[in-house]
Amino acid sequence: MNINECMEYINSYTKSGGRITDLSRAQSLMDSVGNPEKRLKFVHIAGTNGKGSTLEYIADALQFAGYRTGKFTSPFILHYNDRIRINDDEIDDESLCQLAEIVREKAGDREYSQFEITMAIAMLWYEREKCDVVVLETGIGGLLDSTNVIPPPLISVITSISLDHTAILGDTVEKIAVQKAGIIKGGSAVVLSEDNPESVRSIVKSTAEERGAEFVEKADCIPAADGGLFSPLIFNGVKYKPAMAGVHQYYNAVTAVTACVYLRGKGFDIPDEAIGKAIETAQVKARVQYIDGEPPVIVDGGHNPAGVGMLSLMLMYLTSRSKKIYAVMGMVSSKDYVGCVRTVSEHCTKLFAVDGFAPNSVPKEDVAETADFLTETETGTLEECVEKAKALALENDGVVVVCGSLYLASEYLNKYKQ
Repeated sequence: MNINECMEYINSYTKSGGRITDLSRAQSLMDSVGNPEKRLKFVHIAGTNGKGSTLEYIADALQFAGYRTGKFTSPFILHYNDRIRINDDEIDDESLCQLAEIVREKAGDREYSQFEITMAIAMLWYEREKCDVVVLETGIGGLLDSTNVIPPPLISVITSISLDHTAILGDTVEKIAVQKAGIIKGGSAVVLSEDNPESVRSIVKSTAEERGAEFVEKADCIPAADGGLFSPLIFNGVKYKPAMAGVHQYYNAVTAVTACVYLRGKGFDIPDEAIGKAIETAQVKARVQYIDGEPPVIVDGGHNPAGVGMLSLMLMYLTSRSKKIYAVMGMVSSKDYVGCVRTVSEHCTKLFAVDGFAPNSVPKEDVAETADFLTETETGTLEECVEKAKALALENDGVVVVCGSLYLASEYLNKYKQ
């Protein structure tokens, strides 16, 4: 199997597979490939927003402490391999092809999802490469997410919960919290990001009690003075400034610090220096990603109201410093594009609407029409709009923001190699 045949095999599965009501399908797949997940240790992460950042903080702290650390994320940002990593290395094409061949031989013809197939490949690789621990991000939800077939993890981590995938997970934050709390397992522990409402905290805490899991209170962290685009924190008397921008990174970093401190009690030697280095260096592409330059560019694939709200806070900060915002924006029809476009438009000097980056991208004319009563708009190709936005930003001491769909953010990063 070469890489083209490998990707053809993986892409032969749909994103969701057949309808599921339990974990039996995912479990049967893992059974068929020999249950590598049973011989691995995990930190399991669920949440609506902040999963990727929190994963990077925790995984990098473990890596800097000397542990061979697997990272499993979704979706991929630049290419398929970047969702399966060990330390700083993506799975290589040769290993991907070898392990996909094993999965193809063992899996049979059941209607698995592409995510389940990817997970099986990843688990085989993590076991083969002798990972000390795997930091594992759920796909959608938690309770019925295929990653939930793992044995009790070292700790479960639940980040910020808000409305997304409501057709699958429920139409209230509380219903979604029940799904996310589904990753909590007896004999383990759970930490919850402190930016969640009390109703979510109550659900997570009661679920932990019911299942015999420890509810871990946050570590000794406090916010530091204003860090501008960044949100520094003080941990054990030392100030750390996250490399990732945005007010929300304080909460993600504190959640990660709490998980790392808990892991110390489970025998992991993670010095404060490793935790601090992780906070100050960890990066996630396309998540309020600040790219310094002339002009600076922010790339963000936050596509739900809470995610766009975090970007909005960043834009408010910039405009309060007299920075002009030139946005290049596109959305997909499965998201609340009207609300997201309006939220971003309120802060823009001009918004350039684009489409064509995904099969279900909202027509650029519709995006522009949604924004044009709040700001000046223009439509065009991604290349045309980026060129014009950068020229205006250079001329007017502004910032370019490429935002909306994660597919758009990925296309931009691939095209401009940033």
